[in-house]
Amino acid sequence: MAKQRLQKILSEAGVTSRRKAEEMILNGQIELNGEIVDSLPVFADPNNDDIRVNGRKLRFEPKVYYLLNKPRKVVSTSKDQMGRPTVRDLVPVKERVFCVGRLDTETTGLIILTNDNDLANKLTHPRYEVPKTYIATVKGRIDSEAVEKLKKGVRLAEGRTGPAAVRILRKSRDESLIEITIKRGMKRQIRRTLAKAGYTVKALKRTKIGEITDKGLGIGKFRLLTGKEVNYLKKLAKS
Repeated sequence: MAKQRLQKILSEAGVTSRRKAEEMILNGQIELNGEIVDSLPVFADPNNDDIRVNGRKLRFEPKVYYLLNKPRKVVSTSKDQMGRPTVRDLVPVKERVFCVGRLDTETTGLIILTNDNDLANKLTHPRYEVPKTYIATVKGRIDSEAVEKLKKGVRLAEGRTGPAAVRILRKSRDESLIEITIKRGMKRQIRRTLAKAGYTVKALKRTKIGEITDKGLGIGKFRLLTGKEVNYLKKLAKS
């Protein structure tokens, strides 16, 4: 195998992102064939070179991809300093997996966990515009003016949100059910844009990531993504 950049090797081994791997190299945390490397660029052969991270030999795990239907009150991290339950608690697998993006604690629905750093970074990068679909239950009867605001984008502190696909599923005097699809997400975007339009979110769930849906996956349950689904995500990350 041809030699590759060391930060790429570390990322593909699930150690960390490429950017943070560069920092680890510059901090002298990586050994290559018995010598500490602390400058860039540096190249290595993952099959034949001895690569160590903080003294521990680098081992490659097979890439795995899980889909979780996250419940409320669960944090989208591997560890929580406040002792709250995390998505990692719900996916008790031997591989060291992490979340692709996040959902806030009150939001339920789909989240991907993997040890494929390269794919995860691409799926969360705004450039690739991976569509994510949510269903929001809001207080009151939503009107057409609010829907148009959501479709065109709403100005938040970080800037204007991108266009959204919006569909009213049900509405009554007391509450409305709305499906919203976005391609670029800001922190708590759905809740904040609805608040800007004058509506309080009672419940929010993510039902789709691209074409991958929550069909057949109960709340709090997880499953392996199929080979077809993984290939679909990789194709999205190349578009």
